[in-house]
Amino acid sequence: MPVAPAPPAAPAYADPQGSLRASDADRDRIADILAEALAEGRLDAEEHAERVEAVYRAKTVGELEPIVRDLPAAPGRTEAAPRPEPVPAAYGPEDVEGNADQLLAVFSSTTRKGRWRVARRTNAFAVFGNIEIDLTEAIFAQPLTTINATSIFGNIEVRVPENISLRGTGTGILGNFEVTSLEGVDPQAPLVVVNGYALCGNVEARPKRGKWVVDLQSKIRKHLGH
Repeated sequence: MPVAPAPPAAPAYADPQGSLRASDADRDRIADILAEALAEGRLDAEEHAERVEAVYRAKTVGELEPIVRDLPAAPGRTEAAPRPEPVPAAYGPEDVEGNADQLLAVFSSTTRKGRWRVARRTNAFAVFGNIEIDLTEAIFAQPLTTINATSIFGNIEVRVPENISLRGTGTGILGNFEVTSLEGVDPQAPLVVVNGYALCGNVEARPKRGKWVVDLQSKIRKHLGH
C-alpha cells in the first residue's frame, strides 16, 4: 500500500500561540529588539519608526513576531540570553522584572512627577501630545532604569537629579533628540538610559538644576545592611 506523503513541516518561525492577545511585556520585548537593531545600524530611523508604530498597533503575538523576523535575537532565531545575576538596588526592594510603566499622550498631556517608585522600564509614546517625566523626587528601585521615548509631532521631557548618571541613544528626524550625558560621582548612583527617536517632534533629557538624591551613601549602606 503506498504511503501518503508527510505533510510539509511548519516554518521555523510559526507560532502556535500566535492568536494570543499581546501583553505589554510582549510589546516591550519586540521594542527592545528594534532599539538594538537601530543602535547597530541594521535599521535606519525611518524603518525603526515604522516598525515601532506597528508594535503599538499589534493586538496579538502573531502580529508582533513578523516585525522582527529578519533581525538577530528575533523569536525562533536565537536562544534568549542567560538571565544576569541580580544586582543590589540602591533603594529598597527591587522592581519586578518585566514590569513597565506605559505613558501615552495622543493630542493630550501626561505628567509623571513627585514621590513615586520608578519601574525598571518606562515606555513613553507621544503623538501630537506632551509627556513630562520628572525623576527628581522619585524612588529608584533598581540600579538601571530605561526610558523608551517615541515622539511623533509631540514632545517628551525627562528631568533627573544632578547626582545620578544619565545616558541615551536616539535619532531626530525633522525633530530633536537630545540627552545631556551625566556621570554620577558615586559609582552606586542609579543610571537612567533614554532611548528612542523624535519624528517632527522633540525628546529631551537633562538634569534639573538644584535637585539631588538626598543622602545617597546612607541609603545604599542601609540597603546593603552595613
